[in-house]
Amino acid sequence: MRVKKRIAFFCLILAIGQLPAQELYVYSDPASNVPARSLSVKYAGKALRTTDAFLHSHTMSRHMLESSIGIRKQWMVRPVLTISDMYTDRKQKFESFGIYSKFRFLSLDEVHKHFRAAAFIKAVYSTNDLKYDELTGEGDQSAAQVGLILTQLVGKLAVSTTLALNEVLDEERWLKYSGPRNFGYSSLNYSISAGYLLFPRSYTSYQQTNVNLYVELIGSRALDRKAYFVDLAPALQLIVSSNTKINVGYRFQLDRFSKAYRMSYLKQGSGVVSPSILFSVERTFLNTFRK
Repeated sequence: MRVKKRIAFFCLILAIGQLPAQELYVYSDPASNVPARSLSVKYAGKALRTTDAFLHSHTMSRHMLESSIGIRKQWMVRPVLTISDMYTDRKQKFESFGIYSKFRFLSLDEVHKHFRAAAFIKAVYSTNDLKYDELTGEGDQSAAQVGLILTQLVGKLAVSTTLALNEVLDEERWLKYSGPRNFGYSSLNYSISAGYLLFPRSYTSYQQTNVNLYVELIGSRALDRKAYFVDLAPALQLIVSSNTKINVGYRFQLDRFSKAYRMSYLKQGSGVVSPSILFSVERTFLNTFRK
């Protein structure tokens, strides 16, 4: 009986090793996918403070529901729904719906290390009007994204780079107007992410809680106007029983490298931008779908 338990445990460790804990970033996606025929369900909440036109400061939030579906080991899809009060009079309402698809086209796997590359595409329908220089795929605007992810794992450290072309799909973009535009429609979004497995030092049971430390550099540069920003986002992650992730992150702007009108301005024109806090919980269900 003990031998069988040990064999089952080591099989589990090998399965976990295909998607290392420190590669499950908080603010970005790795090149790896959820396992084939598996399902993950995630809730994420983001909160930040801003100042309105009457100089009244208040807290806004966005709530995201998503489900990642492993079609094959190389291919996954993810529907995403958001509700928010960020573009309303402090009333939570439906904000956006999006579809994300990622295909891993390269895997170079070795013992305790691997390199992976993936391409992704995302389409978002949003009810929001254009208001800011910050172009995202999070539901702020109706947009299309296409990008590339490169992830390197060595031991307990995983480093990843994401490059994405973001195109706003708003009717204002195609209006016949030769004068200056209030907003941009194209941006290059990027991130550099690193994750390190702090605990456990060695595995003895799949019930052990993993503790991972992250830091992510997240930036964007407009391609049709002079606007750009760079944020830094440290985060902490707990993985419980190998299938439940709990994330807490703190994202703030690096003012020296930023020049863009953003939602999180504490005072318009001041250049001072409020940090945001992220909390998320995700549960993975293995072998949910038949082969």
